[in-house]
Amino acid sequence: MLLAAESGVAELLVTEKGAWVLTDEIEAERLRAEELPAQFEFHVHPWAEPARREAFVVEATDAGKVLSDRPHPGEDPLPQALSACKLVLLPEELERYRRVGRLASGAMREVLGAARPDWTGYQLAGAGAEALWARGLHPALTLAAGERRLPLYRHATPSHERLGREAMLVFCARGQGLYANLTRFVHFGTLDPERSKLHRQVRSIESVVLDLSRPGTSLADAYHALAESYHKHGYPEAIRQHHQGGLTGYQARETIATPDSPEVLLASMIVAWNPSLPGSKVEDTFALSEDGTLENLTFDPDWPSVEVAGRLRPVPLER
Repeated sequence: MLLAAESGVAELLVTEKGAWVLTDEIEAERLRAEELPAQFEFHVHPWAEPARREAFVVEATDAGKVLSDRPHPGEDPLPQALSACKLVLLPEELERYRRVGRLASGAMREVLGAARPDWTGYQLAGAGAEALWARGLHPALTLAAGERRLPLYRHATPSHERLGREAMLVFCARGQGLYANLTRFVHFGTLDPERSKLHRQVRSIESVVLDLSRPGTSLADAYHALAESYHKHGYPEAIRQHHQGGLTGYQARETIATPDSPEVLLASMIVAWNPSLPGSKVEDTFALSEDGTLENLTFDPDWPSVEVAGRLRPVPLER
């Protein structure tokens, strides 16, 4: 599967009469042997004849209406209410998520603990990707920036430039289809007061949206609360300079919060907020519970942290 794609090499067709995994001859044997339980029924088509897959769908559904989260021509998108069900995870999915989060945060700590000021952004991102692959995770996204580029770009793709005195590394790490999103910083030397203040402000802004991350809150409410918090900290335009994250799960960003987002948070949904200011950002992946508490799926007890509004939040690693 292409790392740049969020759709896989197989589809699942479910009707009143049965359920089938739809894939081609290239992928079928590996899926049977390594990824899917034995009870799954397959429909396998020649790789050069993808139309046979669609013909099977028509036959299995008696040429009826087909709803899909990735609709082909002639298919309808899933209703919003049904799509939302995918975002509410089952206990076994949450357990898988915990494992993915632990592995991703461990990879992050390993890489930033080894990084050097003379590394390039490409070297940092490459080391991040290697650490994720070694743990069985897909590096779906690795962003990296050093001292000069950090204040300039919110989405800092890696470059040949040396890191210098500080660096940021961002992961969207995919494991068993689930995304663990997190951001961390390393500072080579003592963090100066101006930088410390910037990170402190971002953590304070984040605490506002984390407090709101409970069942019943709409993504629009979260967006407006962030906008107000930026304004109170003296950055009224910051909300426009970078998206703030939102729901995650089987896509790196299932839904990004906007001023008009109608989606409402429910228990067992997953959020990954990423408020930022020039040169600073904070991000982890959280599971929502019925009582409004948050479980940090990417928390690393061995990473330096401070308490903010009752939660341990990451601070830059000083080396």
